[in-house]
This record gives sequence, C-alpha cells and structure tokens, in this order.
Amino acid sequence: MKVTELALMGLSHTRNAVAEAVYLKTGFDMTKPVTFHALVNERCNCKCRHCEYWRQAEYIPELSIEQWKTTLLSIKEFTGHFSINFSGGEPFIKKGFIDLLHFCREHDILAGVTTNGALLNEKNSASLVAARPFNLNISCDSHIPEIHDYVRGMNGLFRKISEGIALLKKEQARQNITFPIIIKPTIMSLNFRTLPDIVQWALEVGATAVNFQPLGRWTRETYDELWIEENDWPELERVMEKLIVMKRAGSPIMNSEEILHLMTASFREEKASPENMPCRIGLQEFYIRPDGEVKLCFHFPGIGNTTRQSAKEIWRGAQAKKIRDATIGCDKLCLLTCLSQKSLLNKVNQAITILLRQKKQATISEPGI
Repeated sequence: MKVTELALMGLSHTRNAVAEAVYLKTGFDMTKPVTFHALVNERCNCKCRHCEYWRQAEYIPELSIEQWKTTLLSIKEFTGHFSINFSGGEPFIKKGFIDLLHFCREHDILAGVTTNGALLNEKNSASLVAARPFNLNISCDSHIPEIHDYVRGMNGLFRKISEGIALLKKEQARQNITFPIIIKPTIMSLNFRTLPDIVQWALEVGATAVNFQPLGRWTRETYDELWIEENDWPELERVMEKLIVMKRAGSPIMNSEEILHLMTASFREEKASPENMPCRIGLQEFYIRPDGEVKLCFHFPGIGNTTRQSAKEIWRGAQAKKIRDATIGCDKLCLLTCLSQKSLLNKVNQAITILLRQKKQATISEPGI
C-alpha cells in the first residue's frame, strides 16, 4: 500500500463526497461507486458456525475468470482508478483466482483479498506476493487455537494461519514487495473478552493492523450460542474502552473510536442514531455477487448484472435509482466492515494507521536495527 495509491483513492472519495451531498439535497446524481466488493464464490473449505454457505445444497453459478476480467475493465472504464476487495466463500479455492489478482495488477486495479487463511501455503504465498495485492485480510477470531478452530469448523486452521503469515512475510522480504496483512476478527460471545490479546498476537506475528467487526445474525448458532447477550454488555463496553485506550497509545486498530463505541449498540440491535443518518451506502457501494448480480447493499435487491450490462449502465439504471433512495431511508446500524459508514476523515485515519505501521515494520526489519 503506497501513499500515491492512497492519494488517488482519497481523491475519488473526496469527489464522491461532494456528489453525495448534491444528491441528498437535490436528487441530481453525479455519484460513481467508490467502494467495490466482489464475492467470487460461496463455496468454502471451512464450516464456520456463523455462516450458512457451506450448508447449502447447491450454489449459484459463478462468473468465469474471463467474465471477472471483463467486469473489472467495465468498472475501470466507468470510474477510472479504483480498488476492489475479493472474498467468498473462500476465494483461493476458485481455480485461476490468483491469476485474476495478477490481471488486476497488470491493469492498475488495486485488488485486496479476504481469506480464511487455510490455503496460504508455500506455492500460493509466492504467487500471491508476486501479484502485489493492495492488502490481504485474514479472518482470525482468536489467538487461542481451540476457539478459532471451533468457530471456523476446521481443525488446525489457526496453525495454518500462523504458518501462512510467516510464509507471506518471508516471501515479501524475498521479493521485496510489501502490502498490509490485516487480521479481521468477528466479535462474538466466545472471544470478546480477549480482543486486546488478539491485537497483541497480531503484532507478534507481524500483521499490519487489526479490523474488528461485530457478529451478524444469520445462522442458528448466532442466535443460541455466539450472540453477546445483555448480561455481558457491560463487560463488552469495558473491553471496547480498553481497545480505545490501546488505539490512542498507538496500537494499529483500524476501527474508529466511534465504531468501537457502537459495538455494544450493535449487539443491543439498536437502530442507527440520527447523527449517523442518512445511510450513504447506496451512493458508494458496488457489491458483485458470484453470478455477476450487483447490489448497492446486500440487504436490498440487485440493480443489474455484469454479464448483461456495463458498470455504467448498472449504476445509472432506473433500478439503481429506486434502490439507492431506499438505502438512504434505511436505519439499520450496520458495523460490518463492508457496510459500516465511514466518513472521509475515518478513511484517512485508517490509511494513516496502516502507513505508520508499515513504516515501523520496515524500520524494524532494516539490518542492524
């Protein structure tokens, strides 16, 4: 992650912030999407207790790698320079996925990945680093192996993640390539008391930063086992306060203090407060499903499909206008990292957190330091 890349992203977000204000005041649409998420598959090699994908009897069709390339070029033609985060399912089990990351780098598209870390083996790590991803997010819910492996439904997964990070760091040094490695824990009943320890573990293994998100209610287990219930809310608030203190002291926690303060409200299932309204996700987000269906928010119906329409046609279409106005009126308190509303200042602060940590890591790794 380079300063120049972040500057270009910042410019896009700044321009769109002006366009968002115009839209909210006049209804005149000059917006373009500035955040892109791509779900390349639903298939996964984990059996996470808070996920339904692995329990499905069948999966929706998936775009081929060539169709993904066409989709990405269509977005670039519409928006210019952009960044996108690929996830799943598990993206690394999709044949040709790392080739797609190389394609992105060749076409100046900043591509990040969210993975469960199970396939960060020696072969994949070398090719992944060579693709120069914008960032790599690793879902890791606990520094205690037994808890993480239980939540994710794969014995030995924590060990694979730890070994995978070591391989990535080794390859980064060998190829002289750096990019952020971000640990993404999902906050739940089984881990919330030890979140500060997860931050410390992340630092010890050489990760760049930590980005927390609260559990969402989806599976049976999220209702009867993993949810943080009322009697634990005071303790959750104390943990959040400790994380805020750590952040102020320099710990590379990407969440803003505002978001950390709202974590308990998320488990209380509160609505968004007036100061966090209106929701702007529909003025920013381009969320692509495995079959090419595009959504502004996964809580709402789709607005088009990349196999039949260009990115511009989808964003400017009548269905997009309809759903965009519906999202503006939504009062859900969404703190998932793909939905959480971030002000321009919050985005700048996240970038600074990563850059400062990368600079510190580079200094530590210099000979003689």
